[in-house]
This record gives sequence, structure tokens and C-alpha cells, in this order.
Amino acid sequence: MYPCLWFNGNAKEAAIFYCSIFSNSKILSENPMVVNFELNGMKFMGLNGGPMYQFSPANSYVIECNNQEEIDHYWYKLGQDGVYGQCGWLEDKFGVSWQIIPTILGKLMSNPKKSQSVMAAFMKMTKFDIEALENA
Repeated sequence: MYPCLWFNGNAKEAAIFYCSIFSNSKILSENPMVVNFELNGMKFMGLNGGPMYQFSPANSYVIECNNQEEIDHYWYKLGQDGVYGQCGWLEDKFGVSWQIIPTILGKLMSNPKKSQSVMAAFMKMTKFDIEALENA
């Protein structure tokens, strides 16, 4: 099982863009209609389906990051020419939504003594700041 992303004629451009950002990534095969590619070992299909369908934040891809350097990498690379949102969300230049979150967030949110202050801190953030979350 793998996701199929519906593009308006620019599936190869998107695949090249994503492969330049994620390590362990490559284009597997391509033809005029479909580009198959891997990001960090996960298979995707890019379909040149036309303008009938658009991406929406109802479908997003979550990237868990172990440190601030990883968050910054994905945030700025994927967000280039896109739209930055709140709480680690962004929409890339192709309209695909991503959530760039620290792996420590679940642990911080499950701590009853910290969860309220952590939530209050990240609700004010666009890009997650791990140090600020830990200090909340």
C-alpha cells in the first residue's frame, strides 16, 4: 500500500523536489502519466491527472523530527515557495500539506504537569521550537 498524489502535469517536478529534500530517496520509474518515487524508503506515486482535483489539508504527511536541526531542514525546504501555517503545518509549493513535529511532543503532551503549558506554547508557534516546548 502506498499513496498516490494527483498533480496537474507536474508530478515529475514534484518528485524531484521531494527527493532533493528527503534522504534515502529516489525516482523508481516514470512515464508520461505516472512517476513512482521513494522518500525515506516509503513509496509514492505521482499521477499527472489534470486540474480536476486539488490537495487539501484534510490529507497531510507527518514528519517526526528528533532535533531542531531536522525541524528547520524540513520546515524551510518543504515550505520554500509554499505557505506556512500554525503548529508545525505547512503547504508546499505543490499544495501538499505537511506537519513537521518534534518526536518529543507526544511525551510532553502526556505529562499531566506540563501538557497545558506545552499546548499553550505550541499554539503560538508556526515552526516548532523544541527548546521552548521543553521549557514550557
